[in-house]
Amino acid sequence: MRIFARPHQWPPRIAAGAYILDSGLTLAQADREAATGVHGMAATAFPFLRRYDPETFIRLLSKSQIAVGSALLIPVVPSLFAGAALTAFAGGLMGFYVKTPGLRKDGTLSPSQEGISVAKDVWLLGIGLGLVLEELTQR
Repeated sequence: MRIFARPHQWPPRIAAGAYILDSGLTLAQADREAATGVHGMAATAFPFLRRYDPETFIRLLSKSQIAVGSALLIPVVPSLFAGAALTAFAGGLMGFYVKTPGLRKDGTLSPSQEGISVAKDVWLLGIGLGLVLEELTQR
């Protein structure tokens, strides 16, 4: 496994990493009301999340985003590892998109007006899969 990311991997790693790190740092400042709103939306898509207190959930989500964003931005984190973390994170976002009522037009994967802000995160899944596949096929 390569230790350092290759130069051509930097643009997508920086773009995704900065975006996710900023989101995690923003969530870390969330108040109870914001935590309750985010938790409620997530629990609609993933009912097992109901067992978590909203503030605990937001703290865990924030820490996860900070970890994934940092892994993408730190050059000594192997692209296979950073890409796998990003793929898992983005897979969760896509699961949220597919399972949340009202985010898609009926009977399709096309986003509704409300779903555009989540559906666009498919680019994160593409970057993560690209990093993983490149590392697995370059052996």
